[in-house]
Amino acid sequence: MEDSKNLTPDTDITPKVTGIGGIFFFSDNPKETKDWYAKNLGVEVNAWGSVSFDSRNINNPDEVETLQWSPFKKGDEYFSPSKKEFMINYRVQNLEALLEKLRENGVTILDEIATYDFGKFIHIMDAEGNKIELWEPK
Repeated sequence: MEDSKNLTPDTDITPKVTGIGGIFFFSDNPKETKDWYAKNLGVEVNAWGSVSFDSRNINNPDEVETLQWSPFKKGDEYFSPSKKEFMINYRVQNLEALLEKLRENGVTILDEIATYDFGKFIHIMDAEGNKIELWEPK
């Protein structure tokens, strides 16, 4: 096995989390919450109804990474089966290999991989009952 310390960002395919892709939480009134953040903190809502925070990948400065922040209507089924008031989206690499590892470890996988123009997604549950969204960007 190749020493991971010798891998460059272009050759590292270790199945793992590489960052946070989004923070989602329940709100009694998502529109008012977004408006409050826009008015008071200057955040701008994008076409998906969330706020995008862009940054550079420290290992590959030409790559722009985005973190999505979005309030959801309290009780939105997108968080199910979790009963928690938040969900975190983790940016990952090598999603298929990561899923193999998760299955071997007995992790609850909630759905199948969904593929979109901007990457692949799947949902899992952690040991505390938190729904987690895994996203492998294109």
